[in-house]
Amino acid sequence: MKIAVLGAGAWGSALAISLSARHAITLWSRRASDCDRLAASRESAYLPGLRIPVGVAIEPDLAIAASGCDLVLVATSTAGLRETAAAVGAVRGEAPLLWACKGFETATRQLPHQVLAEVLPGWTRVGALSGPSFALEVARGQPTALTIAAADAGFAAGTASLLNSPRLRIYSSGDLVGVELGGALKNVIAIAAGISDGLSLGRNARAALITRGLAEIVRLGTAVGGQAETFMGLTGLGDLVLTCTGDLSRNRDVGTRLARGQGLEAILAELGHVAEGVHSARSARTLAHEHGIEMPITEAVCSVLFESLAPAEAVQQLLARDPRPE
Repeated sequence: MKIAVLGAGAWGSALAISLSARHAITLWSRRASDCDRLAASRESAYLPGLRIPVGVAIEPDLAIAASGCDLVLVATSTAGLRETAAAVGAVRGEAPLLWACKGFETATRQLPHQVLAEVLPGWTRVGALSGPSFALEVARGQPTALTIAAADAGFAAGTASLLNSPRLRIYSSGDLVGVELGGALKNVIAIAAGISDGLSLGRNARAALITRGLAEIVRLGTAVGGQAETFMGLTGLGDLVLTCTGDLSRNRDVGTRLARGQGLEAILAELGHVAEGVHSARSARTLAHEHGIEMPITEAVCSVLFESLAPAEAVQQLLARDPRPE
């Protein structure tokens, strides 16, 4: 199968490396200078020490990358999804398309599938690729399980079968809303887990945050149309545990640094990667308010990120809440 991977960051490059074992891959980057460097060195700046196979074509022209492909895989950040999808629509008529980004579009608070519905109305063979996955481990060929979710369950199942491999196991789901919300909200909880770890509160506290964070995700997710069982699967609990405990988690890293007194702007400048949880926190809080859903951990994260509340004080406020049935 011929696949165009659009976005040559850590995740796009990792997917290109992994999928190239069985498919013909073209990797597109917006900047021609990045393409020149990738073509010459075959090494991504985001995945040091790992080579992009020579069989992966590096292409700066999106029209050429998408031309004649069997599948378009958009691996930009959520902020870049709208523009990239519109460019695909201008050169390809209803090509099968997946997106691999997580979170809300900041300006509109829309999930990726809502962005796609606006940009590419009428396209039906589209879906999300999500799940517990650090790009570096995927690029190394370490076993990873992901989910393709689409409103068209047949498209999800068929595409999952085509992309499935021994090292990249792909499941399918018809719950697009639940899968996307799990991927967005877990990043917010991961910031809270990082704050807990940065304050050396211990593993008990981290376990409590993950568990109560999952409860928040399920409450909001089911209120907006997701299925409860989805949040117990790979794109819910699985992704939440990975992001809250893994040392490669950017969102957990944000929380850890906040707890140690570093300012948010400085943290984001040093990361060099997108930490979607920062952008998703506000959208999640607003969505919760609109639906009358209580999300105290998300509220606390927003207070630390945007209202200058000290991390230790945010923790104290959570601990001071009245006891209630679980």
